[in-house]
Amino acid sequence: MANLKDIRERIKSVKSIKQVTKAMKMVAAAKMRRAQDNMEKARPYSEKISDLVATFLLDEQNHELPEVKVRDNIDKVLFVIITSDRGMAGAFNTNVLKVAHKAIDEFGKENAQLICIGKKSATYFKSRGYNIVLDYIDFWNTLSFDTGLNVAQDIISRYMNKEVDRVQVIYNKFINVAKQEVCDEIFLPITTSTESIDEENQLSDMIYEPSKQVVIEKMIPRYLNIIIWQYLLESNASEQAARMLAMENATSNADDMIKDLTLQFNKARQTAITTEMLEIVSGAEALN
Repeated sequence: MANLKDIRERIKSVKSIKQVTKAMKMVAAAKMRRAQDNMEKARPYSEKISDLVATFLLDEQNHELPEVKVRDNIDKVLFVIITSDRGMAGAFNTNVLKVAHKAIDEFGKENAQLICIGKKSATYFKSRGYNIVLDYIDFWNTLSFDTGLNVAQDIISRYMNKEVDRVQVIYNKFINVAKQEVCDEIFLPITTSTESIDEENQLSDMIYEPSKQVVIEKMIPRYLNIIIWQYLLESNASEQAARMLAMENATSNADDMIKDLTLQFNKARQTAITTEMLEIVSGAEALN
């Protein structure tokens, strides 16, 4: 059994760690509230513009647009992997990296290009020799719409210049504070769902001003920019929620460890007291 000094030092160490995890939980909670608020404010706009684009795609003529037309041969795929810069967020990064790794290997590592958003994904795939064409790191604390535009333009330009034939984005979608879902979505070509749209009513009620072609040409780039921005907001809110939950669990585990160590300390102290008393009694008996 460990001596009293060792147990006392361990209790002190665990209490120090508990203070750190508790502080990190409070910081993550504050950041999560801001990130969740920004994400939820952006959702209605991104959902509405997605519905508009889906309505445009009801017209077969729009399927010939370069952002919509599916290419005959998919030789090169661009994978956009969104993770965080820092760890200590439970399985937040691990889940994304597992899905991304599997998807890339299934398509073929030699034909895949990667854009890594976040230091964790950049480090992971760089150490394994994957073809990383671009990475974005150390920007989450100052995340802005301009950052989202830059990311979107880099992705879109590679597709429009026919450097790649498809773009897939793998990220964490915010469901609630306790749950984040890893999504693997095709970003380009545009493949929005049209199942829930009443084709007859939508096409008959739609009025284009100044013209149908101009509206579509303006709407598609805006849609792509907004979707990338939404991906970033979802991932940021998911990261802070995962970190807050991880730090809460760590703090709870520290409390349990302190209780166990305190019990162990009391048992060791009682054993030491009993031993000393026996020694005293034995010495007194020897003298008699």
